[in-house]
Amino acid sequence: MPSVSKKQQMMMGADLARARAGLKTRTGMSIQQLKDFASTKRKGLPLRKKKRKKKRKTKAGNIITQE
Repeated sequence: MPSVSKKQQMMMGADLARARAGLKTRTGMSIQQLKDFASTKRKGLPLRKKKRKKKRKTKAGNIITQE
């Protein structure tokens, strides 16, 4: 699975280095999973993933958008 943002790709690369050194990883993922995320090319990725807006219904049935 490819990384969604540059920050995620960099964190997975650091976690992969930790796993290769024999230390406990933050994510608990296998080395192969970490390789898949870390090997994603950074070109075209956003720095961070945009937050999705949450929608909720009121008692009257209206939809309100929240961040």
